[in-house]
Amino acid sequence: MAKNKTAYVCNDCGADFMRWQGQCSECGAWNTITEVRLGAAKDKSSRFGGYAGATAAKVLRLDEVDLQDVPRFSSGFTELDRVLGGGIVPGSAVLIGGSPGAGKSTLLLQMMCGLAEQGNALYVTGEESLQQVALRANRLGLPTGKLRMLAETNVETICHLAQQEKPRLMVIDSIQVMQMAEIQSAPGSVSQVRESAAYLTRFAKQHNIAVIMVGHVTKDGSLAGPKVLEHCIDCSILLDGDADSRYRTLRGNKNRFGAVNELGVFAMTGQGMKEVKNPSAIFLSRSEDVQSGSIVMVLWEGTRPLLVEIQGLVDHSPLNNPRRVTVGMEQNRIAMLLAVMHRHAGLQMADQDVFVNVVGGIRVQETSADLATLLALVSSFRNKPLPPDLVVFGEVGLSGEIRPVPSGQERLREAAKHGFKRAIVPKANCPKEPIEGMQVTGIGRLSEALDALD
Repeated sequence: MAKNKTAYVCNDCGADFMRWQGQCSECGAWNTITEVRLGAAKDKSSRFGGYAGATAAKVLRLDEVDLQDVPRFSSGFTELDRVLGGGIVPGSAVLIGGSPGAGKSTLLLQMMCGLAEQGNALYVTGEESLQQVALRANRLGLPTGKLRMLAETNVETICHLAQQEKPRLMVIDSIQVMQMAEIQSAPGSVSQVRESAAYLTRFAKQHNIAVIMVGHVTKDGSLAGPKVLEHCIDCSILLDGDADSRYRTLRGNKNRFGAVNELGVFAMTGQGMKEVKNPSAIFLSRSEDVQSGSIVMVLWEGTRPLLVEIQGLVDHSPLNNPRRVTVGMEQNRIAMLLAVMHRHAGLQMADQDVFVNVVGGIRVQETSADLATLLALVSSFRNKPLPPDLVVFGEVGLSGEIRPVPSGQERLREAAKHGFKRAIVPKANCPKEPIEGMQVTGIGRLSEALDALD
């Protein structure tokens, strides 16, 4: 019989050590290192196949690899399929995270009840009882006749029962409460989360069963658990939304089967999560009265354009150090853009408080919003409203030049569909053929953009 090996793991950062010590030399935490027993290598007779022997592996040339498209099946939600890259891949391991109350369990329960009507599906709950899940399903009016349920937290037991059930998709809610008997630390610790996720991922690959694991988020909004958890899974998505907002955004952070930073939008209703087919219509719910400091920009989220309103407010500051407050945008970039505007456009806002807000809770992660941000601030500073049918996008360089952004033609066509008649864009993004019903102005410098507003 092979002898079990022992390792020592820090519960805070996940660092490994050869022997126990009081302080973790990686993160500096005290009394966080626990002993982890590593089981002996398993053979073919293990519970679900174990590790295959040496004869199971085969060396191939790269040109011998089958290039057939990866088969997928739909989750029943178009927005979720978009974020996943076109659907759920059999044998994939997906991690979906979100803050408490964001709607993770509700969305997955709706999805599983729909998939159970088409094939075998298994929902494993470790945080709630079966009665609680059944009450939620009945309240939402979901079909409950064919969905298989399991209330269990032991990973080995879950995989053993799943091997008998042979589901097409299995949901683990949540990975933070799962545990393995061989590990002595408490559920939710770094070692338990890491080993449980790795065990479930190996099970998914060996039996071609898609596994979706639910994860919690920390105070800074990142997924809880060690970073190695993001490396062993195939797809990591985050469901985000304010507690006082009915809209939820589903964003992909990692995807081995599709594009990253893809965005899906849902609405939380009394009947559960509902898809939002046209997100731009939500983020463009502007007031009828035209006010200064408001402008519409076109972002590129994953594989589609998204029209979002950005608001700027410039007000005289009584403080020695005027405030720079941003919501939905990086604060350091606003300070850089204000310096560029002062140097190359002659507008000084050093004694003004500057506030920037991206409407709808969207977080801007690309530079195409630079030009729209500056024009919104100029509009507020001069107290001069911008035309309501104007759309703007472009990156601003440190020397005052306006740089092009990717997918400029698609952005303009999306704006034209929503009734916008004018556009200020970088010269390189001007369409080769005129867009019907839209006047496009191409600019190369920041000063030219300000002149185009006069």
